[in-house]
Amino acid sequence: MMLGLFVIAALTLTAAGVAMALRNLIHSVLLLIGSWAGIAAFYLWAGAEFVAFAQLLIYVGAVSMVVLFAVLLTRQSHGDVTIARVSGNRTLSALVVGGAVFAVLVYAITSTALPASRSGAPTVTVHELGHALMSHHAAALLVIGLILTVALVGGVVLAATERRTKREGAP
Repeated sequence: MMLGLFVIAALTLTAAGVAMALRNLIHSVLLLIGSWAGIAAFYLWAGAEFVAFAQLLIYVGAVSMVVLFAVLLTRQSHGDVTIARVSGNRTLSALVVGGAVFAVLVYAITSTALPASRSGAPTVTVHELGHALMSHHAAALLVIGLILTVALVGGVVLAATERRTKREGAP
């Protein structure tokens, strides 16, 4: 049972690490999709089927498609997809900030007191969760959908405008 967890963790972390190291933006996005799918596999391993389905639907499905469309619609040439090399100062800054975030997370996790008695898993059903999402949080879901739609349409408009101005010879 633990072997499955280690395989899922290794594949997920490898996909995420390679995605950060690659210089081709499209390849990085595709590996990031693999990393998100690995997180969904972890949720399945942990017995949280609904969260795994939501992970697949939202991240692997919707967010990855928005990112791919934005990259493909806004790039002008093959050189636009390749990421420039990062300087040493930027790498050091990223490691310092990442270490600080990691330290804050470790402190928050270790200092949080858990309830002494757990009576088992919560008894919230998928139906109750869906009802809560579609009643109390319906406005938030609509706003998130609107923001993602506006971002995608904005990427299309920017790509079309830049290509038209380059064809007409305008600066």
